[in-house]
Amino acid sequence: MSAQRSDILARKDQILRTAIDQYITTVTPVSSARIAQKCSLDLSSATIRNILAELEREGYLTHPHTSAGRVPTQVGYRYYVDNFINEIQILEEEKKRIKEEYHRETFKLEALLDKTSRVLSNLTHYTSIISMDGWDNKIFYSGTSFITGYPDYHDVNKDIAKIKNILSVLDEKEQLLEVINRTLAKKIDVLIGQEMECSDIEGCSLVVSQYTSRQGASGRIAVLGPTRMDYSRVVSALEYLSDLMEEVL
Repeated sequence: MSAQRSDILARKDQILRTAIDQYITTVTPVSSARIAQKCSLDLSSATIRNILAELEREGYLTHPHTSAGRVPTQVGYRYYVDNFINEIQILEEEKKRIKEEYHRETFKLEALLDKTSRVLSNLTHYTSIISMDGWDNKIFYSGTSFITGYPDYHDVNKDIAKIKNILSVLDEKEQLLEVINRTLAKKIDVLIGQEMECSDIEGCSLVVSQYTSRQGASGRIAVLGPTRMDYSRVVSALEYLSDLMEEVL
């Protein structure tokens, strides 16, 4: 690949990453002017608009009819997760506090799983889910109240059906267990929208990890949230807590 071609692709990548980062943060369509403000590239707004249009033609971005700004597509989120996530470590003070809580007392297994689901939900502000292999249809989950607070679901009348579907999947468990118990493609796997093959929660993403205790107990630990979730923080939290569970189980 020529140096010029490489520079063009790097520039497109940076603009796409900036657009998705800004959408995750603001939950509003991202304009070329905002990208010019946030991106370190020395490009005119016209050049940025042309690149955004190209990214839209390629399926990474789209835009609501009522706005000139762009929003990520599922294809865009997948590219973002596969190429741009630089794991952001949980703050050291958070890690220290959590570890002290876990070592302060001896937990029975169910109490540990319940606590971990609450800690994970509080860290990410999404819904956490924990299963144990061999415990049929039993899961621990926390943070369902965050679902109604997603900025994505700002129109209660329009989005109430989506919220009901998500809560129903959590309560019925079978569908959710089928999804989180699939073979993982990597240590921490990210399923975006339709990749979950569960129509009731297609507007969400699921990040899943596996844990195994020193005694051989194993299961899955996951976070369910909107497709525009803060993937870096979720991946970091899952990695830390799955390792911590293996240490204390």
